Amino acid sequence: MSETAKRTVAGVGAANVDVHGRSRKAVVMRDSNPGYMATSVGGVTRNILENLVRQGVSALLLSAVSDDLYGEKIVRDSEAAGIDMSHLRLKKGMASSSYIAILDERGDMLLGMSDMRIIEDMPPAYLDANRTLLQSADAIVCDACLPIGLLDHLVSAAAGDTPVLIDPVSTAYARQMEPIVGKFSGVKPNEMELSILSGLPTETETQIERACEALLRRGTKRVAVSRGEKGCYYADAAGNRLFRALRPVESMVNATGAGDAFMAGFTHALVDRQPVEAMLDYALASGITAIQSMTTINPDMSDALVKENLKRYRI
Repeated sequence: MSETAKRTVAGVGAANVDVHGRSRKAVVMRDSNPGYMATSVGGVTRNILENLVRQGVSALLLSAVSDDLYGEKIVRDSEAAGIDMSHLRLKKGMASSSYIAILDERGDMLLGMSDMRIIEDMPPAYLDANRTLLQSADAIVCDACLPIGLLDHLVSAAAGDTPVLIDPVSTAYARQMEPIVGKFSGVKPNEMELSILSGLPTETETQIERACEALLRRGTKRVAVSRGEKGCYYADAAGNRLFRALRPVESMVNATGAGDAFMAGFTHALVDRQPVEAMLDYALASGITAIQSMTTINPDMSDALVKENLKRYRI
């Protein structure tokens, strides 16, 4: 990206320990399947921030952890990656957030399950205590795993004029955040989440366009719809409307980190004030970089590698 002064992105949201299992053969349901297992630190917002740091952007996280082994790993590994974890809320005696994903032999997710109870009662006062950090950041990223009251306080008061971008995460969480979707500067849903947020079908490209228009009319400033191998669709309040795609990847190792990396690339390009086409291409290339690794975060993620993949897969 640009060689201007280093930007800072604040994250408010989940920080987990992720366990991924990928089957070596076609999955047999309700039975034990031989596979490959990997454990890494995750959480949608935390993942976005780590991708950003690896791309050269400063990042800090507001979240909650416990004093258990998972909490220690979340802090240790995140700090090692370069994320500022000094403002976390410590809740002793609870279970730190965790997530498990079961992948089929192709690397596509069959099932995911999470335990994020530790952030379910995060108080607005925690955001108020960190207003200076939030309002001095170039952007804020968050995820819909947070309680809607906290999200509303973030976009209505704590963030000030800082743009807030959100990943709906799932259809269930999209349904939870739908009442306040118009308050966000940016939303990154997939097609199913977009349908929930807009209340409209999203099975065709025309329907996707109409659903995004519905969100813009409600006040959302920009919508970037991730569409897997089909790329993305983007619409914003400035009048930009376009479908964008790179060439499909020849072989995918693990699809679970693609959305987080796309959001990181999108945010990175946004705070660097890149043109819309360049912003979307960088986001798509970030997603491609993510799926080249077994772990949710590609340890080789970097601005240089994203640009290399962009050249390689540009149509």
